[in-house]
Amino acid sequence: MAAPDVRLRDIDDDDIDVFFEHQADPQAAAMAAFPSRDRDVFLAHWTRIRAVDTAVQRTILADGVVAGNIVSWQQDGEQFVGYWLGREHWGRGIATRALAALLEIVPARPLHAHVAAHNLGSIRVLEKCGFRRDRELEAAAPPPPDGVEELILVLP
Repeated sequence: MAAPDVRLRDIDDDDIDVFFEHQADPQAAAMAAFPSRDRDVFLAHWTRIRAVDTAVQRTILADGVVAGNIVSWQQDGEQFVGYWLGREHWGRGIATRALAALLEIVPARPLHAHVAAHNLGSIRVLEKCGFRRDRELEAAAPPPPDGVEELILVLP
């Protein structure tokens, strides 16, 4: 099977419904170690995200289909990246190509990513794009309130 054509574009209002369905998938939420939100909370969350002028927010398209989203934002003086793909799009190289495309748009370095230690697919995506685990930052971070082990990867 040929690798899908992966592109990033600005987020359309209709994309938010697809994002909601992606995050409502119990298996995807477990992999991300992030609880699904109900529709009203989810919509409020995306309203806040889209209002941040300094954040880079894109829809990920795979062969023209909305496959997920990818975002980069500043927090506590550091630049972060995060992404979410619908489970039906996992394992096809889409996240890796989407992150590589985002890295061309976001020049800020270092770039940080937090990922659940059990999310091996996402860890691999980050590593393929040059991110490396930062054990010093992990040691300095407070313990997670939910008890889920989290890794910090950094692109210098």
